[in-house]
Amino acid sequence: MTRIYLERGPKRVFACSLDWPGWCRVAKGEEAAIDLLVRYAPRYRVIAERAGLAFDPGDPEVVALVPGGATTDFGAPGAIPEQDLEPVGEDVARREVALIRAAWQLFDEVAGESPEELRKGPRGGGRDLTKMVNHVQDSERGYARQAGVRHKPYRSRADVDAMRAELAEVLARPWRPPPETAWPPAYARRRVAWHVIDHLWEIEDRR
Repeated sequence: MTRIYLERGPKRVFACSLDWPGWCRVAKGEEAAIDLLVRYAPRYRVIAERAGLAFDPGDPEVVALVPGGATTDFGAPGAIPEQDLEPVGEDVARREVALIRAAWQLFDEVAGESPEELRKGPRGGGRDLTKMVNHVQDSERGYARQAGVRHKPYRSRADVDAMRAELAEVLARPWRPPPETAWPPAYARRRVAWHVIDHLWEIEDRR
């Protein structure tokens, strides 16, 4: 079985894997969110394989229900399940960071192969490529602060790489409660991975 939790907002529900950070999908109901998560398994497999991991998930098993809120309905996972407050060993932490690194690599590759102008949404919305890349990178700097990693605004690509390297090193450490940062590392790994993967898939779908 694949352990997942459901983050239930007033209007939307996230289904998120506890063991595969970034494998999260949102829809307007619990069953719809789970079905969408399963449909995206082949796309997540590309990331897992880049990280050198076999990805053969079983049927999803809901092990936690977490109250969501405005952030959930906006389209981002914003609640911390109690499983994220359990101790994590170095092997698990390093495995999950490998998935984040793979997502970063794929995002950069796809962005490098995509046109500046991306297909607009049905109402003409959506960022073009440069704005999306900047959004992902700037958001990661904000996420890093929640995990105790602080960097000044970027002035070059080297600054982005330095922040990611430090964040990866911090999130790869073993961890025991209580939390000393705003986000426990397990949640930080999932949120960072979800954001870059979500926009990776958006670029693939819109280019």
